[in-house]
Amino acid sequence: MATGVRRTTLTLPAAPVGPASPLPAVRAPGDVHRVELPEDLELPPDMARQLRYAPLDSLLPVAVHDGYGRTRAETTLDALVIENDRLRATVLPGLGGRVHSLHHKPTDRELLYRNPVLQPANFALNGAWVSGGIEWNTGATGHTALSCAPVHAATVPAPGGGEMLRLWEWERLRDLPFQVDLWLPEGSDFLLVGVRVRNPHLNAVPAYWWSNIAVPEDEHTRVLAPADDAWHFGYERTLRRVPVPESDGADRTYPLRSEHPADYFYEIPDGDRRWIASLDGTGRGLVHTSTDTLRGRKLFLWGAGRAGRRWQQWLTEPGTGGYAEIQAGLARTQLEHVRLEGGAECAWLEAYGPLAADPAVVHGADWAAARRATGDRLEAVLPRAQVDAAFAAWRPYADAEPKETLATGSGWGALERARTGHDLPGTPFAESTVGPDQRPWLTLLHTGDFPRGGGIPAAPLVAAPWRDLLESAPPGPGTDYHLGIAQWHAGDRAQAVRSWERALAHGADCRPLYCLAVAEETAGETARAAQRYAEALACVPDEEPVDGVDGVDGVDGAEGAEGAEGAEGADGAGPVDVTDRTGPLLPALVRAAVPALLAAGRVDEAAAALGRLPEAARGDGRLALLTAQVALAQGDARAARAVFDRGFDVPDLREGDETLSDTWYAVAEALVAGARPVTPDVRARARAEHPLPDRYEFRMRAAGSA
Repeated sequence: MATGVRRTTLTLPAAPVGPASPLPAVRAPGDVHRVELPEDLELPPDMARQLRYAPLDSLLPVAVHDGYGRTRAETTLDALVIENDRLRATVLPGLGGRVHSLHHKPTDRELLYRNPVLQPANFALNGAWVSGGIEWNTGATGHTALSCAPVHAATVPAPGGGEMLRLWEWERLRDLPFQVDLWLPEGSDFLLVGVRVRNPHLNAVPAYWWSNIAVPEDEHTRVLAPADDAWHFGYERTLRRVPVPESDGADRTYPLRSEHPADYFYEIPDGDRRWIASLDGTGRGLVHTSTDTLRGRKLFLWGAGRAGRRWQQWLTEPGTGGYAEIQAGLARTQLEHVRLEGGAECAWLEAYGPLAADPAVVHGADWAAARRATGDRLEAVLPRAQVDAAFAAWRPYADAEPKETLATGSGWGALERARTGHDLPGTPFAESTVGPDQRPWLTLLHTGDFPRGGGIPAAPLVAAPWRDLLESAPPGPGTDYHLGIAQWHAGDRAQAVRSWERALAHGADCRPLYCLAVAEETAGETARAAQRYAEALACVPDEEPVDGVDGVDGVDGAEGAEGAEGAEGADGAGPVDVTDRTGPLLPALVRAAVPALLAAGRVDEAAAALGRLPEAARGDGRLALLTAQVALAQGDARAARAVFDRGFDVPDLREGDETLSDTWYAVAEALVAGARPVTPDVRARARAEHPLPDRYEFRMRAAGSA
């Protein structure tokens, strides 16, 4: 039975991904993966170079996806199944092509951690992300901006007969197309995956790839890789080389023997086979291997501490089993980007399947024997030479044209093809995929100007060729607004400010004012930033959202990778401009403005901004936290504490964000200190008398660490 590919559906409790933010992503992204290297740390030369190469300093042009909540309902999702007589893989094309399940038929075992719910959380580069399964991370350090976006999918012929499932999309952060081909040879226990990232441009571009595999975890789970050293990265943002398996007094190859979340990037010697396995107490589990191009291997663990357990409950259903992640990438660590020359491509083959080894050896005290036994078992069931041969067999099929379309992604690749004429065999970005987000830009490309009378296009483009087109276009609110965004992305901050000011003069809405506020914040001008935010808030009327705009990508069947941006109106008559959706716009502005107003000492205005929102909106956890912070700034610590005591959840709490615990302890200190100064004794007493409740414990590092 060679690979067959079929459509199906999957029903599970899901919180809708919701609309994208109506505000452009001009604010610098919070970077939990920023690394501070000790001066005496010795790094391999290529690693040192790649750690400094083109780190992401902007999310533009992608949108921030923060419109989700935590209310789940039974939801049906489109799914694609790849199956032979040994394995069945279930793929979700509406969620970045994630492999939701990999089921081994002979043993009736699920090889992955299969999340029983779909709960977005703020872990992707641009916000919404869900845990579980296998995800394809590309673009830049972190979870891909395509985590909760649809990708293109189709069948293509597979090497040796049968069908492959091809997934492909245009990654916008680096403007690189990629493809993922999945197939199952007849009788194979391994899912084979061919991956290709292409650079169709003339200039070199930073490339990034990490395949992320969630695996079940309990106290007996051990992760093995052919390494005696690893690079440890924790949320203290430091990198250090540690021995494997034991460091700091514990065996870190058992995920639950660590207290705090951490990454371990294994240093696999050159020439050795590259693999990583997660095996349970009986010596069984999943193994991943690849051709040598995919050189890196990593273990991410949540740890057994209170915060790690809380995050696992946050991402899945309380009471279900936990998970760890084993990963494989292009560089030693996820903190690096590799250089992909103009016109070049990077391709490799991965294999995912079951593995069983002697548990006495796997869990024995002799690490060398444990990893050698695991590697020997892998070689017995899937020889290294067989993986290399499968890669060679796949390469001629990588350019094969799709046979049957199974899912449709975004229209950004089609827009780029229209601009450049790039020939990308095997990954057709058809003109028919151009949607509301791309049509204004297609008009600009063909006519030199945005369409008149349709409002300001919501989705930006920032690449140099598009910036050139904007600079040549007739001035107007949309042209100047988007030119400012492109100039800001390019680092030309002064010109960006001038462009946004021109957009305002031409009658643009509040969005240029928001951009100008961010520009003032970035320059450290606290008072001026607060004034710009106040002006932006004054531009937005108190109205209800437009009916018929849902923008629930990948969950309710809505198409388009940018959520609510450019969504169709209820009557299907055309795109709904973001300036008309004052419902989402006002809360987004309030959430951005209140911290800036507080920083500038404009406490009453911050309170008034929150008061503009309907009572139901203020029940949102994001706004509840701001309410507590405003009450504290007003000197009413008891009112601030009452907000916490009533209970709230912040749906888009960022990975590594300690705002919740910081605010809790600031309130506690104010309660203990009263009118007195906050001294070290007051701080100690506040922590003793007002311990942080489990509900608000999300710290991913030791309390008090730098």
